[in-house]
Amino acid sequence: MKKQSLIKGTFILGVAGILSKFLGLFFRWPLQMLIGDEGIGYYQMSFPLYMFFVAAASGIPVAISKMVSERNAVNDDEGVILVLRKAMLLMIIMGTGFTAALLIFSRPIIDFLKWDVKSYFSLIAIAFAPIFISIMSAYRGFFQGLQNMNYTAVSQVIEQIGRVVVGVGLAYILLPRGIEYAAGGAALGAAAGGIFGGVYLIIKYAKVRKEFKIREVKDNLSVLSKLLYIAVPVSLGAAVSSIMSVIDSAVVPQKLLEAGFTYKEATILYGQLTGKAFILINVPLTLSAALCASLVPIIAEAYILNRKLEVINKVDLALRLSMVIGIPSFLGLFSLAYPILNLIFPGQSDGFKILQYSAISIPFIIIAQTSTSILQGVGQYIIPVINLAIGCIIKIVITMIMVPISNVNIYGAVIGSIAGYIIASALNMALLRRKLKVKIKLFDVMVKPLFAALIMTILVVITYMNVYNYSMSSRIACLLAILLGIVLYSVLVILFGIFKYSYIKDRFLKRKRRGY
Repeated sequence: MKKQSLIKGTFILGVAGILSKFLGLFFRWPLQMLIGDEGIGYYQMSFPLYMFFVAAASGIPVAISKMVSERNAVNDDEGVILVLRKAMLLMIIMGTGFTAALLIFSRPIIDFLKWDVKSYFSLIAIAFAPIFISIMSAYRGFFQGLQNMNYTAVSQVIEQIGRVVVGVGLAYILLPRGIEYAAGGAALGAAAGGIFGGVYLIIKYAKVRKEFKIREVKDNLSVLSKLLYIAVPVSLGAAVSSIMSVIDSAVVPQKLLEAGFTYKEATILYGQLTGKAFILINVPLTLSAALCASLVPIIAEAYILNRKLEVINKVDLALRLSMVIGIPSFLGLFSLAYPILNLIFPGQSDGFKILQYSAISIPFIIIAQTSTSILQGVGQYIIPVINLAIGCIIKIVITMIMVPISNVNIYGAVIGSIAGYIIASALNMALLRRKLKVKIKLFDVMVKPLFAALIMTILVVITYMNVYNYSMSSRIACLLAILLGIVLYSVLVILFGIFKYSYIKDRFLKRKRRGY
């Protein structure tokens, strides 16, 4: 199977992720139109529990990716297959167990977290997703470990199509019974996406499996123990963020009540934060996730083969990519928050200021994610988890103190998130410098992308204002401004020497073949 360079792997997964997010608009937009901020609030209350499972199980795909990459580097074909088998067993156990737990304890969960009782239907519906998502995630980790992102990318798109078609379809069918039923139908789309994406990967695995030409694989319990050794801390780190979201779903609405808002007003504000701001912030984070998925197996392979210079070069490249993604995303969403929301949710752009201030966290989230993936690739699993936990504790404290203040309200949660990720990313970067003896080139990594992004933002805002004054259409002006920003920033990245065109071309077209 062909291997892909860091830039090409990131590009493939990034394009698939952006396409999936675009398809997600066909889920989010009609859903917003059908059930409004209130219904989105019911949907989003249960969603953090689903994301908690995804986070809790995320360590296993990362462990698969790392272990498959290491064994593939030394041509251990039998070990590659054995890693997948052991990991699949773990994922099925986790997925089935989590599905059963949500179904059995749904009412007590709602009572404990003090959710609106109407969120019950969303919780029950989303409970079916973990078992299917777990199987799909294991296969994704396998293909990423082989450093070929094509199958993972296609499965992401298929998963999203299934989610859109089934979720929106059920929401429309169930709407006459009530908003809460429609929100439950939308939540069931997550399970449908997992089924469709999983079936595709199983078919592709059957084809790739033949290339290994291995009839029998000897059992080895050490594989299982190493999987757990890598997966547990990685999952804990991801679970910390999801636990933070679950706590938010309980704390933020309750603290908004203390600030003087009604139940409905609190639900609407929470829906604007999680159903609008977080959704748009997740678009650039999709590119960051693509970078991280490509990064772990590449760093792991270079590290296990003791190629120290290659590791350092990949770290530098990854940090540049992270800032090239993070800085313009922050400035773009901050400066065009209102027209972007009006473009995606026509007539329902309330909450654009929440989006503006939430966007400040993007560069810090991406740095935290990228540095965590680098550290995982070189065998540092525990300390990044501790760093993230420290950031989460800071976020929770700030949220609980500031949200009840009536003049601050929902923005207290935003401030908490920004502060938490600043701390986590700073601690990770300090560890990275100590562990790998890497000297970060701040001018290349931070200053150049910032200058390029500032120039891009100024010209984008000027373009938006002029096109709007001419056309009197916010949507047309927004689309043209965004397209100009993408083209302009890409040119500036090359002109400023952040990446050389020849380097991008060579790396993107680079081909490696497995030596068998």
